[in-house]
Amino acid sequence: MVTLRSVPAGQPEPGPADRLEQLLGRCARGDTAAFEQVYDSMAGPVLGVATTVIRNRAQAEEVAQDVLVEIWRTSARYSPERGSARGWIMTIAHRRAVDRVRHAQAESDREERVARRDDDRPYDQVADEVESTVEREQVRRCLQSLTELQRESVSLAYYDGYTYSEVAQLLRTPLGTVKTRLRDGLIRLRDCMGAGR
Repeated sequence: MVTLRSVPAGQPEPGPADRLEQLLGRCARGDTAAFEQVYDSMAGPVLGVATTVIRNRAQAEEVAQDVLVEIWRTSARYSPERGSARGWIMTIAHRRAVDRVRHAQAESDREERVARRDDDRPYDQVADEVESTVEREQVRRCLQSLTELQRESVSLAYYDGYTYSEVAQLLRTPLGTVKTRLRDGLIRLRDCMGAGR
């Protein structure tokens, strides 16, 4: 194991967060041994986030590999003032995984549009747009029926793409409380949307 630096007598050893910060600093200077340690400590959590978001193991592994390469290339951009090194890495992992899901959805949507365009059946675009507008309005109305705390939690998790842990950090609220708000908010949304049909 590589020693990061000697600690002056009387000072505590750096914790895991400080150690990861130091390793990123060394990566920024091109230290491949430091990157190996970052890789060893973060490959599992990065893959875990990717798998949670993507749910396809092979694609999650690709995303995790891309994220770790990006950490190596952009380690100089990490700024301790903006958050922990682990948080920075996990945010990149989450965003990359969400991007992969969105890309796959966009491809699927494109294929579906092409299939619909090639379909000989008549298509009532006006009726479809009216239905979409009505659904959007119903979602807005139902969101307004939530408490402010539920609405804020649901918006961060489902519209902004944050994980439950990230929502808890952003709202400075315990994770269990955030999960409860989200569960209760989603139940109220489901009931409201079902009532409007």
